[in-house]
Amino acid sequence: MNFKLNKNQIERFSRQIILKNIGALGQKKIIQSKVLIVGMGGLGCPAAEFLVRGGVGSLGIIDPDIINLSNIHRQSLFNIEDLKKSKVYVAREKLKKINQKIKIDCYKQRLSKKNCSKIFNKYDYIIDGTDNFKTKFLINDFCKKTKKILVTGAISKFDGHIFLFDFKNKITPCIRNFFQEDEISDDVLNCEFEGILGTVAGIIGTMLANEILKKILDIGKNLNGYILIIDLLNLNFRKVKLKKLKND
Repeated sequence: MNFKLNKNQIERFSRQIILKNIGALGQKKIIQSKVLIVGMGGLGCPAAEFLVRGGVGSLGIIDPDIINLSNIHRQSLFNIEDLKKSKVYVAREKLKKINQKIKIDCYKQRLSKKNCSKIFNKYDYIIDGTDNFKTKFLINDFCKKTKKILVTGAISKFDGHIFLFDFKNKITPCIRNFFQEDEISDDVLNCEFEGILGTVAGIIGTMLANEILKKILDIGKNLNGYILIIDLLNLNFRKVKLKKLKND
């Protein structure tokens, strides 16, 4: 790391820099990091906001959708004035107002096998905030193949699930060790069918950002190989170890 924090950066991130686990060296790591968020919905919005506030230097955001009225209650970057506009472009505008120095690339497209490689190869850390299993499995499989660090979130009703997979480690299990692709329905991730309390999205999305920042800094305990299951209605928290399948 051959650059020095300038006066503005030292002041902006002073409350992080004074933490003994971060310091100036840790802040430089955050500024030099490259993070991709797939899905700018209830999880992607708070995750993006706190990564930008934390100083992540390069951010990619993927989402083909426009903003609808039903999104407002949980997608924290959007308001009534943004209706019918592109999620990624509005998000970039709002995030730039928080930190104009950050580099933000927008991908107003649906993730697919055709564009996955071209987009993902620009980033070291991936956040999956999608609401369908087809895309989750696609993200999982590509991150596993290319040895990326992946944080995955899922929300429904009052509940949240958080996974972390460090695929640089050969013994790391993957999301297929928890969900069987032919046995699940997207309805369990779809707010239109299951419903969701808005605060649950904010809490889980912020935790996704927290896990990414910890991995960038290489501090604390992480969820690699585990799932954190959070019941915010009854305040129950469980961390369950995933077992890597023999044929995985």
